[in-house]
Amino acid sequence: MKHRFFIAVALLLSGSVWAIDTGRAFEDDETQARYERIISEVRCVQCQNQTIKDSNVQIASDLRREIRRLLAEGKSDGEVFDFLVARYGEFVLYRPPMSGISLLLWIAPGLFLAIGGLIAVRVVRKRMNMPIDIDADSEAEQVTN
Repeated sequence: MKHRFFIAVALLLSGSVWAIDTGRAFEDDETQARYERIISEVRCVQCQNQTIKDSNVQIASDLRREIRRLLAEGKSDGEVFDFLVARYGEFVLYRPPMSGISLLLWIAPGLFLAIGGLIAVRVVRKRMNMPIDIDADSEAEQVTN
């Protein structure tokens, strides 16, 4: 039982268990910058709230390795994103293209706000055009006095 405890402590203390491959992927500064930008814009499919740049799970490491391979083959950023979308869907992108259902999701809040504003204006105008019943107001004042 003691040996399991020591193995667990040794694994936790070793830096390789928690390490994210933070070293340079490319010697070329331009390609390295592209790589850094791409991994900052791709969502970890397991963590779902982290980029693959910040995630230390195995699938994020695999995706970083795959992106390095694609960039080393000379693929453009668009081709890398297309590959990821074909494999994992638009969910993998933090900034999916505005098309189809995602366009509706971007437009809906503004549309709902505009409809709510129109309803509020209509209600206020209707209330402003309603006649004031002075007799009811004077009766209410007499009751409170």
